[in-house]
Amino acid sequence: MKSSPYAVWSPELNDPSGLRKASDPETDNHGAGHAEGRGQTMVIDKGLGRNAFMDLIEIAADYIDCVKFGFGTAPLYNTELLLYKIKLAKRNNITVMPGGTLLETAVQQDVVPAFFDTICSLGFNGIEVSDGTIELSRSKRTELIQEGRKRGLRVVTEYGKKLSGSLIDATLLAITAEGDWEAGAELVTIEARESGVGVGLFDADGECREEVLESILEFVPDTKRIMWEAPLKHQQVHLLRKFGSDVHLGNISPNDTLSLETLRRGLRSDTFGFGIQEKPVKANYYMI
Repeated sequence: MKSSPYAVWSPELNDPSGLRKASDPETDNHGAGHAEGRGQTMVIDKGLGRNAFMDLIEIAADYIDCVKFGFGTAPLYNTELLLYKIKLAKRNNITVMPGGTLLETAVQQDVVPAFFDTICSLGFNGIEVSDGTIELSRSKRTELIQEGRKRGLRVVTEYGKKLSGSLIDATLLAITAEGDWEAGAELVTIEARESGVGVGLFDADGECREEVLESILEFVPDTKRIMWEAPLKHQQVHLLRKFGSDVHLGNISPNDTLSLETLRRGLRSDTFGFGIQEKPVKANYYMI
């Protein structure tokens, strides 16, 4: 179903930045359709129906690396519809995972083996390991990551609490991230919820807490393995300007998927500078 706009538009119009690499399912290491080194986009699906999800994939599959069925929505679907959405995402080389809150529920209810059995039987190819609501010991967090890897799942973890007003402890983030990566997690996501307001990196107005961001960068310099939840446009713009077009961004609304890609490529006023390239100087030769 994936389209190829590149044959129609000139490269300068398709990607003025010249920085976005096209996805190549043949060489992709994760089966997620993203090119090596390309900034990933994780879309949060809070309950799209069949037609809406099909429209999303038809329009934006080239620009989505992961779809997360938010919170604990996955068990509430009609099974036939859930299977349809999972298969459609995977057919388009997109990682599809249940929200981390569902795994937290499995831990709380002491049904973790049943959780893994079910998501694997349904065809999910990724999981999010988080402790936004419950507490996870280091050993339990490692155990969940390793179980996911053993089951052949792509594992993304999340750091931060969902409670309004919660902040990011950069020192603890660094320790947690190192432990997660060592256990086999691909990326560590910084919590901002689906609202992007009053949690983690963002204040009550949704503005970036610069002192928190700088503290994170001091203790976690390897931002290539960090995904920032940034559901609001001005947050996406801020992080793109800070880190460049290939920063990993999560909790993106389905309706904002193409919009985010235009920001990444310099096809929108906010990041228009991404597409301003220095022109090579032509040498002038004079006959004497």
